[in-house]
Amino acid sequence: MQDLTGKVAFITGGASGIGLGMARAFLDEGMKVSLADWSDDHIAKAKEQLAGNNAVQFVKANVADRDNLRAAANETLEVFGKIHVLCNNAGVNGGGTAASPDFDDFDRALAVNLGGVVNGTKIVVPIIREQGEGGHVVNTSSMAGVVPLPGLAAYSTAKYAVRGFSESLRIQLAEKGIGVSCLFPGATRTALVPLPEDDPEHIKEEGAPQFLKDLWDAMRAAIDPYDTGKAVVAAIKENRFYIFTNNEFLDEVKDRHREIEDAFPQEPAPAGRVKFETMRREMTRNLMAPGNRPVPAESKEDMALDLGSKSPAGGQ
Repeated sequence: MQDLTGKVAFITGGASGIGLGMARAFLDEGMKVSLADWSDDHIAKAKEQLAGNNAVQFVKANVADRDNLRAAANETLEVFGKIHVLCNNAGVNGGGTAASPDFDDFDRALAVNLGGVVNGTKIVVPIIREQGEGGHVVNTSSMAGVVPLPGLAAYSTAKYAVRGFSESLRIQLAEKGIGVSCLFPGATRTALVPLPEDDPEHIKEEGAPQFLKDLWDAMRAAIDPYDTGKAVVAAIKENRFYIFTNNEFLDEVKDRHREIEDAFPQEPAPAGRVKFETMRREMTRNLMAPGNRPVPAESKEDMALDLGSKSPAGGQ
């Protein structure tokens, strides 16, 4: 989608942070935007910031509630007629550690950070496909979906899963003329990490753990969400899957990939396995690459790429 003028975007978590940054960048391109958000406070502030712009719609939506999210999408269709770009961006912090006995916070974090992406996709993508005009999906993961984030197992679990879900979605939608990108923000100025100066009554820097102080310092030098939004626009136009915004993670990612490579066995694989994996690799590489090419129908059937296909018994 190189020309975004007049296209309609539906953005969850759209009234603050990265969602609002994407909305501003989309408006710069002449798009119309529907900002779906659960926070009345965020919606009120966004309305003030975007006052007078008739290309913006605000709708309250809970991404973990499928009926509620479907109603928000239908409301967008009533106002703008179509949806071309879906941004599954809503997220919450926290959720607890991996080995703690609590389930409630963990489940809530997964329901929003992963479930919201799945719900938004399964509700809105059929609308985009039915229109037949192409489109694009942007799923917000995190650098926590690429590298470990201490103490936030639920958040990291969801963000790693969003990455895998987005890869599968891109493979499925490539031949439909619908692109898919996955956003991996690092430190970005959002409400997910409030600073002591933002809320001095409740957040005290004195006596805080050093890890938290270092996090606050990082957030003080964080990426502007509007710049993140512009990076998303560029990725949509280039039909590029990966969207990274924070260069400070690059060395760590390189080290982790080298560690993964070093962990593989050195013995050559049998020819039959090599043949199959070479075919699969070429197919997925074409679909994942910018400007991806459609896969022949018979190959897609063989690889069971369509989400409606069934895996053989015992498959994973």
